[in-house]
Amino acid sequence: MNKETILITGCSTGIGFETAVYLKLKGYRVFATARQQKDVEMLQKLGFEAFLLDVTKKETITNTLNQILELTSGTLDVVFNNAGFGQPGALEDISTDVLKEQFNTNVFGLHEVTIQVLPIMQKQGYGKIIQHSSVLGLISLKLRGAYNASKYAIEGLTDTLRLELEDTNIQVTLLNTGPVTSDFRKNAIVKTKENIDMEHSRFKEIYHKNLNAKKSEVPFNLPSIDVAKVVERIILSPNIKPRYYITKATYILGYLKRLLSTKSMDKILKRI
Repeated sequence: MNKETILITGCSTGIGFETAVYLKLKGYRVFATARQQKDVEMLQKLGFEAFLLDVTKKETITNTLNQILELTSGTLDVVFNNAGFGQPGALEDISTDVLKEQFNTNVFGLHEVTIQVLPIMQKQGYGKIIQHSSVLGLISLKLRGAYNASKYAIEGLTDTLRLELEDTNIQVTLLNTGPVTSDFRKNAIVKTKENIDMEHSRFKEIYHKNLNAKKSEVPFNLPSIDVAKVVERIILSPNIKPRYYITKATYILGYLKRLLSTKSMDKILKRI
């Protein structure tokens, strides 16, 4: 029976949920969190130690960590900062308020969890922090500017934190996931309808085409369980890597980004 403890944010569906289920079955003590009470109750019915945690609300992070520390006598081995969403839209159609909303969850929320967890790990003398980035933290795609920017920010924060923690036994890493089966597209459609004035945009036809497109097989797509398996590898590894590429798409695009000039890379990205 594994004794490591792990806190996972964003466990209502998709990668967070599948990772929580996988690790629990493997014997890890999983603290699964979600931002809505109904999802917390769903997780509890499935046998999880589940808590309300909305990364955009500082007090819910503090309350959940306090509850976890009471259960573990003050320790927490691993944190998987998974919570996040994608706001589609051309940058000219993204208001500053909408961009702030994207960053509030994907960047500022992740950062708040991280800085609240660090004193715990510093006190106990060890720990691992897994930050969920994306292939879009390595390269940019059109009509994904807000999401691209949030993931680039996570890359910068994590690279800096890794350097600042070099004198400790706290390790931090990034997951650069490519296309993975989840509710990402469904949630992105909701955000497009909520925040983009499609009818007055010069990208109107593209928006409607994307919204009405039938779900099709995405090249190199992997199931969420593949991410969960990488998370377990990180837990088990004594010396983790700075980044873990997940899906062939990430490997291919990450390699091309290092190999090609910006103009050459743009020619490829325009076709995606």
